[in-house]
Amino acid sequence: MSSYFTDLAQQYIDGKWRPGTGSWDIIDFNPYDGEKLASITIATVEEVDDAYRAAARVQKQWAATNAYARRSVFEKVLRLVEEREAEISEILVAEAGGTFGKAAFELHLAKEFLRESIHLSLRPEGRILPSPIDGKENRVYREPVGVVGVISPFNVPFLLSLKSVAPALALGNGVVLKPHQNTPIAGGTVIAKLFEDAGLPPGLLNVVVTDIAEIGDAFLEHPVPRVISFTGSDKVGRHVATVAASHFKRSIIELGGNSAFVVLDDADVDYAVDAAVFSRFVHQGQVCMAANRILVDRSLADEFTEKFVAKVRTLKAGDPRDPQTAIGPVINSQQAEAVTGAVEQAIAEGATALLHGTTTDNLVEPSVLAGLPTDSPLLQQEVFGPVAFINTFDGEEEALRIANDTPYGLSGAVHTADVERGVAFAKQIVTGMFHVNDATVHDEPIVPFGGEKNSGVGRLNGETTLEAFTTTKWISVQHGRSGFPF
Repeated sequence: MSSYFTDLAQQYIDGKWRPGTGSWDIIDFNPYDGEKLASITIATVEEVDDAYRAAARVQKQWAATNAYARRSVFEKVLRLVEEREAEISEILVAEAGGTFGKAAFELHLAKEFLRESIHLSLRPEGRILPSPIDGKENRVYREPVGVVGVISPFNVPFLLSLKSVAPALALGNGVVLKPHQNTPIAGGTVIAKLFEDAGLPPGLLNVVVTDIAEIGDAFLEHPVPRVISFTGSDKVGRHVATVAASHFKRSIIELGGNSAFVVLDDADVDYAVDAAVFSRFVHQGQVCMAANRILVDRSLADEFTEKFVAKVRTLKAGDPRDPQTAIGPVINSQQAEAVTGAVEQAIAEGATALLHGTTTDNLVEPSVLAGLPTDSPLLQQEVFGPVAFINTFDGEEEALRIANDTPYGLSGAVHTADVERGVAFAKQIVTGMFHVNDATVHDEPIVPFGGEKNSGVGRLNGETTLEAFTTTKWISVQHGRSGFPF
């Protein structure tokens, strides 16, 4: 594993591995034990420019390449991921602090998205549309946008980089990827290495490891990229969308959530508990779709709460390399402090700590709190860590009101014995995704993924990915002769 961090701790620009020329280094730490994994000298504005110019130079030839030939690259990448799965898993555990179970889940989805990218290469289709003018033929071509800038997060770095990078390339675009500073290898250079080894033309995919303190908005403002795909916090996403719009760029913005997990009065309590625990504590709660608010009908509250707390007590917190570990570290000390502060704030506001975990360095043990006041700001924000808030409601109408009382709208779930009751409930929630009798955390390659309100703009996956990374061009042909007024 160590050789991966040594070999891939560089910039990948125009088909070459090279150090950055910035004035300082990004230090890549293991969030569990603080081990230094790598040191990467950051990329400068000039290197961001080199990356975008390289992608633009190679992209036109790539777009003109036979789609079946393009497809073969993604088939090779898929095979390489399968062959290197153990090594990539180790990188994810060491760099992102997730368990091996979380890494396996992430890699499973990544392979599914790669399979979809293989098919995406052949998906763009043109159309011929009728015209009211005699002799005219209207052709509508679907073309690549050109170059796509991708900014990925730290929580699911390999998957969330790949799900923009792979389809954008498959559809004939060039790409410049900026991974999160906490996961530069898993979310960035390991992906470059896979595509390099699969035979992707040099210069088409570039990875720049850098920081806004060095480059400002250069990654967003650069004239080359026509689409910016960003996954991250709503605060940063708002800035990305604003800058992109001011430069007439399209942006796909996937942001945080405040998902409600709703347990109606006819739910299967045992099953709901299992789904809720997964929804809240998968990857230490560092998932945008995680159940941030668990809402239970008062008639089931005592039974649900008792069983929920009992199950959470069984979740072992510790070294993510231990197969028995369910809760690993959060990504860094700032996040650990923020999560611990949220627990203390909830208690100060009157919540009851049914389970109060301790914090040691970046390892935050699970906490379960009940009775948080309905006007608490904690119920309006995303808490990115292993903390569960359980609140009760009286009847379905109140559940709907509480579930919608949030500035976010990404995911959610409802549990009920009546599936159609659940669907009717889901239709009334202002959110991009909602699940009946399941967890809140789901992503599938052909189903539109995205949020409403502060959870983002645009969709990815399937046909929506096609829309995100291509554009249409109208070319008309007059087979006869048009008449003109002068």
